Amino acid sequence: MCGIVGLFDIRGQRDPDRAILADMNNAIRHRGPDGDGLFAKPGVGLGHRRLSIIDLPSGGQPLFNEEGTVAVVFNGEIYNYKTLTSQLESLGHLFRTVSDTEVLVHAWEEWGEGCVDRLRGMFSFAIWDQKREVLFLARDHLGIKPLHYAYLPSGWIIFASELKGLAAHPALDKTLDPRSIECYFALGYVPDPRTIYKSAKKLPPGHLLTVHRGRGECQPRVYWDLTFNPSQNISIEEASTTLIERLRESVNSQMVSDVPIGSFLSGGIDSSAVTALMAQISADPITACTVSFDAKNYDETPFAQEMGEKYGLNHFIEKADPNQYHLIDLIAHHHDEPFADNSALPTWIVCEMARKKVKVILSGDGGDESLAGYERYRFFMAEEKVRAAMPQWVRSSLFAPMGWAYPKADNLPRVLRAKSTLQSLGLDATAGYLHGVSMSSGDIRSNMFSTEFKNKLMGFNTVQVFQDLEKNAPQDPLSRIQYFDFKTFLAARVLTKVDRASMAHGLEVRVPLLDHELVNWMANLPPDLKLFEGQGKHIFKKGLKGLVPDQILKRKKQGFSIPAAQWLRGPLRKRLRGCFLEKRLKQSDIFDLDYLEVLEERHMGGNKNYSGPLWAVLMFDAFLKKEMG
Repeated sequence: MCGIVGLFDIRGQRDPDRAILADMNNAIRHRGPDGDGLFAKPGVGLGHRRLSIIDLPSGGQPLFNEEGTVAVVFNGEIYNYKTLTSQLESLGHLFRTVSDTEVLVHAWEEWGEGCVDRLRGMFSFAIWDQKREVLFLARDHLGIKPLHYAYLPSGWIIFASELKGLAAHPALDKTLDPRSIECYFALGYVPDPRTIYKSAKKLPPGHLLTVHRGRGECQPRVYWDLTFNPSQNISIEEASTTLIERLRESVNSQMVSDVPIGSFLSGGIDSSAVTALMAQISADPITACTVSFDAKNYDETPFAQEMGEKYGLNHFIEKADPNQYHLIDLIAHHHDEPFADNSALPTWIVCEMARKKVKVILSGDGGDESLAGYERYRFFMAEEKVRAAMPQWVRSSLFAPMGWAYPKADNLPRVLRAKSTLQSLGLDATAGYLHGVSMSSGDIRSNMFSTEFKNKLMGFNTVQVFQDLEKNAPQDPLSRIQYFDFKTFLAARVLTKVDRASMAHGLEVRVPLLDHELVNWMANLPPDLKLFEGQGKHIFKKGLKGLVPDQILKRKKQGFSIPAAQWLRGPLRKRLRGCFLEKRLKQSDIFDLDYLEVLEERHMGGNKNYSGPLWAVLMFDAFLKKEMG
């Protein structure tokens, strides 16, 4: 697990500025505290920061082939590298190390772009081939590891694991992208391939980018996409058993390490499943890390402790402190662009704690997206039944006015909080999905943005992000929104949050539930086995019987987050008020500040919950603070 940067001259073989390359590499030094490497020659420069996990003595980068004509810088882990090494050796390739990195060099020599089709793991890497005069960039199937790039007007392409690596280049244009800002306030993050800057992009999951000298700017292309083809005839019992077998194999393959390894244990089903399988595989007690909260509704510690007792774990628990305000600015710094997932704070804390104990952690991320674990899936499918029974014009005429008139009643029992559901029923399925996952509704965004900013948007709305995904999305309603989540929420929010927090502490996080072969198998299960009689993860829970305590399997899903609404009314209230008093928001010309203050007043009244948009404003202000120095 490391960080990579580089630059490549598309027009010729001009000498790269080694000082700029070093600045780019130093900007991401936190990703690799164990060492660094720089390589520069006419037309190309590569940089690497190393976090040593496998082949500690000889795994330094950039790493070259025997002739010194092919070089790689790599971030991630290739779990099937030993199998690939054997295949490549049988084809005549000579290995000088026992690292997974060297596999990439020889795989490129043997199979070219097709090398990515043989990889199983999490990765982003860059290969420079002197003979072919090519720069090759690739990102793993599901976007576990990040990669950013930008074409400069001078004819160079630059790339880096994090956006700050690009920002260290003085020629990068840092003009903010209005469409990315609109997406951020809708979703709480900037979805791939956008970044907060107009000039920079993220390489999307499952994509590669081959840049040939002399051919101008090239565009990424897909090498893998998640397909939903639920044609297999499989019983609940067989699906449950096979799922656990496949997950066990994935966990086992990801426990390979030359340094201490542990698990994140939230007390939920996914992290408990991974921890249980690790405990069964390992001969030694597993180290597990948990974050606790004062707010009872957010604290899962008792369930995590039950797992600790069942498997004799070395269990460490640390409390999240809402008064650690400095973390907001640290999180803003490490994300480089606005990021409003408030669970980034406890994720930061648990990564900091885990790094004191181990260097590699296995996480339970990915189970909800594959097995319909989010409650919103159940609500969406219920809404789809209504949509199927009524034409669009009837629903928009009936439900939209009802949703507008229905009071926002966050203090009432959930069954009586119908405003959002009524508004969603007045929309088509894709717009309804966006409405369900938005941090700030379309109405709120329309009111919070200034007229000047809305003019810059030129009619753009975040729903277009999902409309663009529709052409490749499956027709089955449940599978379609799972596909949307894999393409947006998982890659740009969940995995980004974990990557930035873990890398800030020199910690490697692996995700067995996101092995792409396992994910593909789960995608092709019949939808009614994932959401069975309104219950998500049915086959997972069935398969985990006996491995995970019944109390955990039967409990209602609880998100890994902070009590944001309470914190904004209490310990973070002063920080929020400061956003309106400082000049940053006003000088941005993005907001109607009077409306933002109205939202704040309504939230502080206690009967209405506007923590979503207000937290997004808080984190956007932290981003502006960082940008302005």
